[in-house]
Amino acid sequence: MKKDKGFTLIETIVTISVFTMAIIAATALLLLIYRTHSYTWEEISAISEARRGIDTMIKEIREAREGANGFYAIEKADDKEFIFYSDIDNDGKPERVRYFMSLVNSGTLTKECETSVSGGSCGVNFSNFLQGTLTSATLRVSSDGDLGQNNKEYVDIYADGTKLSDICKTGCSDCLGTWQGTKTFDVKNFLQDNNLSLLADASPDVGPGCPTVMKTKFELSYTEDLTGIAHEFKKGVIKPVGDPPAYPLDQEVITTITPYVRNVPPIFEYFDSNGNKITDYPARLSDTKMMKVFLVININPNRLPSDYELESFVQLRNLK
Repeated sequence: MKKDKGFTLIETIVTISVFTMAIIAATALLLLIYRTHSYTWEEISAISEARRGIDTMIKEIREAREGANGFYAIEKADDKEFIFYSDIDNDGKPERVRYFMSLVNSGTLTKECETSVSGGSCGVNFSNFLQGTLTSATLRVSSDGDLGQNNKEYVDIYADGTKLSDICKTGCSDCLGTWQGTKTFDVKNFLQDNNLSLLADASPDVGPGCPTVMKTKFELSYTEDLTGIAHEFKKGVIKPVGDPPAYPLDQEVITTITPYVRNVPPIFEYFDSNGNKITDYPARLSDTKMMKVFLVININPNRLPSDYELESFVQLRNLK
């Protein structure tokens, strides 16, 4: 009698298990290789981007010269901010150039709410958007709706349960279709915990005489200090305008050189004509003839590879 030479059930199960484990292991290995390669490529790209930024910066600093407004070539010389004048676009008119770590962040958040109930209320919440230390916060509030009767139709505004004021008690109109009754409040103290709950409460006489009984817009503007957590190295440029030439600060165009700077040591160091390092601030403005630029780049300090350092020295040709 011939024996059956096929796989037994147990052998089949073992074979399938081994094959499955091999596939899982191979897949995990491929994912690891992909993630490692992807991270390495991201790190290389970040370093290349920073290197290009430094190369451009060195060329611009080398040609630093007097501003079109007659200002000295160097306006500010801090450890992590350098402001100077240089003709970076070769149009014969020097621009005001600023390289700096972004230590301040600001923004404006807007939310609206509405109610269709007579004498009703509505609210919004701003939370978990701050990254650093709050330095200022203002709230701009406007309403619209059935708000035409002075001292009868109005809206009370509350922040975290505390009444800030009322709006539209006088001077507003019914169904205007545009925001009205605008008031601005300082809400820094309310926002210290990174959470702000706002309520608009209509008076009892606010009724259904308009398409919307009452709607309210909240505009929250804030500024925060990012010292200690800032990693963006930026460039700001202002072109001269007018006669005599001026450099309006509100016309500064800012771009990011790299978002991965991890410097603890200074980015900028300053040296006199003898190669001596200048530590006294007033002397940095008048005596600087050479500079060192130093950036530490790392897209994620919690992963290898470690910090990558970029260092360059530059002679300021026009400062004798």
